[in-house]
Order: sequence, then structure tokens, then C-alpha cells
Amino acid sequence: MVLPLFPLNLVVFPQEELNLHIFEPRYKQLVNDCINQKATFGIPVFLENKIQEIGVEVQITALVNRYPDGRMDIKTRGERIFRLKSFFNPMLGKMHAGGEVEFLETEEDSDMLQRLLFIEAVSQLYEILNVKAELKSDVPFLSYQYAHKIGLSLKQEYELLTLLAESERIDYLIEHLRKSIPIVREMERTKQVIRMNGHFKNLDPLKF
Repeated sequence: MVLPLFPLNLVVFPQEELNLHIFEPRYKQLVNDCINQKATFGIPVFLENKIQEIGVEVQITALVNRYPDGRMDIKTRGERIFRLKSFFNPMLGKMHAGGEVEFLETEEDSDMLQRLLFIEAVSQLYEILNVKAELKSDVPFLSYQYAHKIGLSLKQEYELLTLLAESERIDYLIEHLRKSIPIVREMERTKQVIRMNGHFKNLDPLKF
């Protein structure tokens, strides 16, 4: 299948909602074509100064604003993961890029114990950071729901996107949290020490 492509320096995950402001002429053309033809487009990840082979098909769910100069605000939702088999820029007869893609199947094979372990780790991170959030372990494709919410780098988010089994993705996130929670805890302790600088302190006298 050939998809029009909109490379971005970010990772979109399946089921994720993404708001975009469209202002470049080539992408105004892409979005208008997709709206008129009720078609999807692809967002391959632009990382380390090159387009990566894994990306996500995106569906336009709403045209929020259309400005007099043609700019648009749109709402989109991530759909299927694809592997980019060929890339052409521009796409034949268009201003924007396109590519031949192969869609990949994602597997939901996680078990409840693994989910609970992951949510417990997220809860520890949020407690350290004093983040208030309702954490749910029973949502489908749990990894995608929290991928942007636990401090992954862009490279790590891309690595997560390339994993097609949910059990592998959750293991990846648990390992990330296992490594990052002690660092975050120490950073928060350091911040507290810095805040105390200059304050009067009640200290018990040393007894010899």
C-alpha cells in the first residue's frame, strides 16, 4: 500500500490522539487530499537526522479550524503500525512525500501480573514527582497509554514502537522505570537540599 507521508520528529502510538497545526503548503495539500478522499496518511519517525523505517498510520478525526490563508488545525488518531519499504520525495504528482508501506500486526499477550507490576512502578515514579493521576491496569495495550508519560527519550519511544508484542513493551517500560526511579528519587532529594540552603535549622547538639 502507498501512503502519503508526514515525517515528524516525534513518535505517534496506535490509539493515541494527536493535534496538529498544518501550515506548510505541501502538508496543506496532504491534509486536504486526505479529508476529501477520507484517506489516511503515515507519520514515520524522523530520528537522528533520518527517516526511520517504522511509523504509524494516522486517521484525521476532526478539522477544528481552517484559516483564511489555508492553515488548519486538525485532530488525528494513530491507527496501524507500518514498516516503510520505499520512500519517494515528492510523491508522484504531489508536493509532499509518500511511500510504500507494509502494515505490522501488534499482539496483546500481557498478563495481569505483568500489568500490575508496571502500574506499581508508575505509581512509585508519580509519588516521587508528586503527580496526581488515576492509574488503570485494565486498559487494552497498556504500554501505549503510558509511553509518553514516564520520561522516555525520543529514541526510547521509537524502540518501544518497534516492539510488536505487548509483553515485550511492558517489560521494556518496567526496565526503564527500574533504572530511572532511583535517579529521579536522588534528584528530588537534591532539590530538597538546595531549597533548605539558607533556612534556619533545628539541630540536636552533639553529645560527647
